[in-house]
Amino acid sequence: MPKTAARRAAVGAVLALAVVGAVTACEGQPVAAPAAGPVVVAIGDATSVPPPPAEQPVQAQQPPTQAQTVLITFPQTGSGQWMFTPGSDQVAGTQGRLMRYRIALETDIDGVGPAEFAKDIRTILGDPRGWTGGGEWRLQQVGPDDSADFTIYLATPASRDKLCGGTPDSYTSCRNGSNVVLNVARWANAVPNYGAPLALYRQYMVTHETGHRLGHGHELCPGAGKPAPVMEQQTLGLHGCVPNPWPFPDGRSYAGPSGEYNDPIPEGTS
Repeated sequence: MPKTAARRAAVGAVLALAVVGAVTACEGQPVAAPAAGPVVVAIGDATSVPPPPAEQPVQAQQPPTQAQTVLITFPQTGSGQWMFTPGSDQVAGTQGRLMRYRIALETDIDGVGPAEFAKDIRTILGDPRGWTGGGEWRLQQVGPDDSADFTIYLATPASRDKLCGGTPDSYTSCRNGSNVVLNVARWANAVPNYGAPLALYRQYMVTHETGHRLGHGHELCPGAGKPAPVMEQQTLGLHGCVPNPWPFPDGRSYAGPSGEYNDPIPEGTS
């Protein structure tokens, strides 16, 4: 979707970059997060957002599908301005505590339509193999003006670093307080040698970071050849396990031993 069309499709609201909360849970090592609050600026139309400074975009091409090849482009450093998507009446899950979330995309990202992205997020979080599968949680996407328990951001690498707090790496995604931050570089490219389709990696990154917001810590591979627990840091290494994006892959809870590996974070942002 062209950038201007994407902006018109978004709700007219912009969020200045801020960090919310005091705990960061990333696929990198845990770090302390600075305390700050959000500054919300309402505007009449998302198309009135001033364009970011000119910068050579990073290009990432998704694997071709039967329908088309989608090109996602984004700068290393985005504007820090956000397009929020409308809410939905859909509630995922039938029992448990209701957690409401908002969805925001950084305005510099092209090739990711806000409506399509929001649908992808709802589909992943609404999958019965996901966090609603155990009956502990229900999940609902709400609009930018509604009360929410967390916000899911699709962010450029530098904005990822600001939202996540702590030591920047521009590579991983994270959860920082009520921010669930998805690095667009990972959404576009996944990670090398993951051994699974891009769609499965996206399911993993959304479910993993949302799992942190729901109170889950990192876990270890339970044995060579077994599915990786969704809370294993699969972006940094599988350690003999095979990719798995779900906490309830067969309708039953699946987890590994608590802990994390001292895997290095790759350099670069692609």
